[in-house]
Amino acid sequence: MDVIEVRKQFPILDQNVNGKPLVYLDSAATSQKPLKVIEALDDYYRRYNSNVHRGVHTLGTLATDGYEGAREKVRSFVNAKSTEEIIFTRGTTTAINLVASSYGRSTVTEGDEIVITPMEHHSNIIPWQQVAKVTGATLKYLPLQADGSISLDDVENTITDKTKIVAVMQVSNVLGVINPVKEIAAIAHKHGAIMVVDGAQSAPHMKIDVQDIDCDFFAFSGHKMGGPTGIGVLYGKKALLNQMEPIEFGGEMIDFVGLQESTWKELPWKFEGGTPIIAGAIGLGAAIDFLEEVGLDAIANHEHDLAQYAVERMSEIEGMTIYGPKERAGLVTFNIDDVHPHDVATVLDAEGIAVRAGHHCAQPLMKWLEVSATARASFYLYNTKDEIDVLVNGLIKTKEYFGDVFR
Repeated sequence: MDVIEVRKQFPILDQNVNGKPLVYLDSAATSQKPLKVIEALDDYYRRYNSNVHRGVHTLGTLATDGYEGAREKVRSFVNAKSTEEIIFTRGTTTAINLVASSYGRSTVTEGDEIVITPMEHHSNIIPWQQVAKVTGATLKYLPLQADGSISLDDVENTITDKTKIVAVMQVSNVLGVINPVKEIAAIAHKHGAIMVVDGAQSAPHMKIDVQDIDCDFFAFSGHKMGGPTGIGVLYGKKALLNQMEPIEFGGEMIDFVGLQESTWKELPWKFEGGTPIIAGAIGLGAAIDFLEEVGLDAIANHEHDLAQYAVERMSEIEGMTIYGPKERAGLVTFNIDDVHPHDVATVLDAEGIAVRAGHHCAQPLMKWLEVSATARASFYLYNTKDEIDVLVNGLIKTKEYFGDVFR
């Protein structure tokens, strides 16, 4: 993969911030957008902006073709069996909430178990807390190893015949842990449970095959993979989606409406009430085209190299704590002794370096780490080792600055 050529496709990277060349290391929060996506959105709004499915005029047909064509691109991207299994949502959060509110509340009963991990993003904790509260089910947590990873022995010991739902992120947005979701799914199915995978941090960075994982649901967002904000995907096995009821009602998702009763459209449209996210879906389709042109394996290898290099360089700094396992996805979460993460991010921003600081929507994990917050540098296909060197120099300057302040 030619990173220099890739970077040319991201116009936002060619600018100065606070008088310094921008070093964008916050792609786990949201990625930058390639020209292919920007141009696809511009083309839709300039040339064939129209609603989908309802009209027979030319613009409506073009918009419908673009929208449903994007659905086929997503199907291929995750290797689903059918486009009926691909539901467009506002993002990962909405997708997981759909599963929890529709499948979870109708299936889970008092005495059942829902199993998740302490490393989950809040959007894969709170929906299950609510299901447990409403149904009387028990919410159980898989224990973490010292480095934040999951042991399959612990999975075997935690999931029981009472477990109805197992919900696990494939890649941690804090630790960079890559969880063995395929093996966890097999254990869940052995006990009659279904497997929900939060793919927000995996779909942008590695090949996804939902049939190989054998997950029952898989959720991800477009904005973390070069696509627009406000668009996401829920993959679900057709048999499960067919038995689920919609949670949003109105136009687009109906078949027949009477004065007292209504019926729903077939999959996938029964879950897409109202005017759908047309431009977002078309933009997501363009992002998928771009990622596949570059190659997901090449992206994964590039990010692995960046993460290993970053850990090596950052470990040279005295007082640096790096969280997570040795083998990790493309991010590094860290703290510097006696310097608050927000102060770290502020000083780095003055150097043109964008990192994230805070609890990263993972407060239970922060408690497990025994910290209130951390700083995080996250990488994508457009980042380089030179940028990591700039980061390390910025961290050294941060440490020296606060050392002088408190001296």
